[in-house]
Amino acid sequence: MNIENCKIKIINDVKIERGNRYRINIDMGRMHDFTDLKMPIEVVSGVKEGPTLFVCSTIHGDEINGIEIVRRLLDYVEVDKICGTLIAIPIVNIFGFNDHSRYLPDRRDLNRCFPGIKNGSLASQLAYKFMQEIVLKSDYGIDIHSGSFHRSNYPQVRTNIDDEKNFELAKVFNAPAIINSNLRDGSLRSAGTQANIPIILYEAGEILRFDENAIETGLNGTLNVMEKIGMIDKAPKNDAQKIFVALSSSWLRASQSGVFTSYIKLGEMVQKGQIIGSISNPFGDNKIEIRANEDGMVIGLTMMPLVNKGDALLHIASQKNQTSNEGFLVNDNINLTLD
Repeated sequence: MNIENCKIKIINDVKIERGNRYRINIDMGRMHDFTDLKMPIEVVSGVKEGPTLFVCSTIHGDEINGIEIVRRLLDYVEVDKICGTLIAIPIVNIFGFNDHSRYLPDRRDLNRCFPGIKNGSLASQLAYKFMQEIVLKSDYGIDIHSGSFHRSNYPQVRTNIDDEKNFELAKVFNAPAIINSNLRDGSLRSAGTQANIPIILYEAGEILRFDENAIETGLNGTLNVMEKIGMIDKAPKNDAQKIFVALSSSWLRASQSGVFTSYIKLGEMVQKGQIIGSISNPFGDNKIEIRANEDGMVIGLTMMPLVNKGDALLHIASQKNQTSNEGFLVNDNINLTLD
């Protein structure tokens, strides 16, 4: 890595100097009752030069697993043991977080508002400030998410596998699944791509709940990335595992209303036509079987057994156009070219 290209840090008018930790509250505006809201961040600036990585959580205000990942990450890193700078943002959408809501007060999805506009809507202002103060001052980013309302996600990294740098980071993260995911207009990943800043998205667990497996996988994955880009000497857990790489994914939906009983769990492999659950009325009558619509891995599952016709039941990731369902091994011999 070319250290000369690493970016000089002045965040929220605070000069970031080597060998220091900073707790900075970035002004995010004022509510209609004149309550000022701040976005708290912590900056760990290592004694030695190196890249800058931001790790953010809760762009959707009810997706809180990332908060615990960030907290444990900050417990682990020390200024005399990292090269470069870690910018940790446990809560980006402070508005939604305080309201236990995915959205901002104007009902906008923050992850559809990047890179933002300085004097735009509330969501656009927040996105703009986050881009200016955090993203554009970083070399890499990890964006942490969870499943939406009443859904849980199997630990997975979403990225564009045709982008070499992003795909290498995704493999190094070492989550059990990588999902090829096209960029969405207004997303943080899309804005990062436009700014030539590799950002991977980690998805795991469900909203408003801590999931220990999701948290541990996310923490280890972040440390794996830090090792590979030269920020730490060695991640504590970096054992290779099989990774399921999916080219596409789709939701299987309820064909009738009723009580859904799942016969499978997150992370299981299913085959097209396999019975994966059933829907019946509250008496157990009028039962219909639900069959998988394709081969693949279950990466998302509804946690709400009461469903209406058309509701999403489970998310299946598929390796269409690939020759095997076995995935491949990520190991320490991967050659990263991330300069």
